[in-house]
Amino acid sequence: MLLIKNATAVQFEPARVTEGVDILVDGNKIVEVGSQVDRAKATRTIDAAGRLVMPGIVCSHNHFYSGLSRGVMADIKPCPDFVSTLKNLWWKVDRAIDEEILYYSGLICSLDAIKAGCTSVIDHHASPSYIKGSLNTLRKAFLKAGLRGMTCFETTDRNGGIKELEAGVRENVEFANLVSSAKARGDEPYLVEAHIGAHAPFTVSNDGLGMLSDAVRETGRGLHIHVAEDKYDATWSRHHYGQELIQRLDSFGLINEKTLVGHGLYLTPADIELLNEKDAYLVHNPRSNMNNHVGYNEHLTSYKNVALGTDGIGSDMFEELKFAFFKHRDAGGPLWPDSFVKFLDNGNRLLERNFGGHFGRLEAGYQADLVIYDYNSPTPLEAENLPGHMAFGMNSGGVRTVIVDGAVVYEDGCYPFDVNEIYAEARKAARRLWKGMDSLS
Repeated sequence: MLLIKNATAVQFEPARVTEGVDILVDGNKIVEVGSQVDRAKATRTIDAAGRLVMPGIVCSHNHFYSGLSRGVMADIKPCPDFVSTLKNLWWKVDRAIDEEILYYSGLICSLDAIKAGCTSVIDHHASPSYIKGSLNTLRKAFLKAGLRGMTCFETTDRNGGIKELEAGVRENVEFANLVSSAKARGDEPYLVEAHIGAHAPFTVSNDGLGMLSDAVRETGRGLHIHVAEDKYDATWSRHHYGQELIQRLDSFGLINEKTLVGHGLYLTPADIELLNEKDAYLVHNPRSNMNNHVGYNEHLTSYKNVALGTDGIGSDMFEELKFAFFKHRDAGGPLWPDSFVKFLDNGNRLLERNFGGHFGRLEAGYQADLVIYDYNSPTPLEAENLPGHMAFGMNSGGVRTVIVDGAVVYEDGCYPFDVNEIYAEARKAARRLWKGMDSLS
């Protein structure tokens, strides 16, 4: 058993700050929390020495395939709007990806997530030139780093029509079946789950939505898709199909409690109501929205379920929460930091819906996804003002040790294996990626 002693236990929902706490972990579960824990049960002890110990943080929408585009040096044409940004940048990045590039991109992103205190990432993957087997390549990267997460393939017809749609759906189904088989065998940590992925409604025909609907029913997984990231998506749906976006997806049975939609800036009130009725989740990605100049989601208060993601801009959720709050204030919104801490914590509800089990609390029976954090606050830290500290004080630089599924994957600022060679190989892969982008029309 693993004992974390002398901790200041910090929980987001419901908010708690308790000093002098011991946390006992057996396997991948917390089994005891309090001041009277029997320390003699421990086979390994970590002395938190008064540091904060908090539940693991979740990034609820990310793109690990874009990890090697940081500082990209390729011939990128002007991108005056969202669609040109996709065509001239991101749809070149994804088409230039091969197996090796994807593995190192996924591994680097996993390591960076852990270093930022992010114990779980819900990924949304695209590599049109490398579809079959791509999701298992990402799974290998997750497992190597020790990161928990989910992934899926962005089904689309934008490059190869119906054959590309079929290949994308097939990859999603085969990966979901692989995950189910691995879970049943139990010979590896159950760290990675599956969604059924699609890029966005404007790049998936009704034939594709029908295939995705079959895949959702067959696998028992939910849909993960971008929706209304830009006005173009909503306009396309009305013009070509005479339906609003969520109405169209729902007509294929694709909206339910496991559905994850990214962005949603331009959904109608009726679409938002439909998402709420079906208990689906919206993932808000404020930094990405700002970067892509698509506008601001003015309707956050209308959604029943909101989580936070980055849409590919790393996995630093301390940073994302700050941007989410400050941009909301800048837009004249009514929410305060406590709402955004709840959105952050809602990532754990997504894990519960997909992995089963219990996530996000420092209580017996919950998954042992934990972060030990340095924060010598100059002001009192209490349950009532925890959100204020999250928005105005805490940052990922305080992450000291990270535990995922009961395993220590980052301790005292170090990984359990040498990462220098990994980063060196990633730099080589990045140059190949950029060169590949320039070879594409």
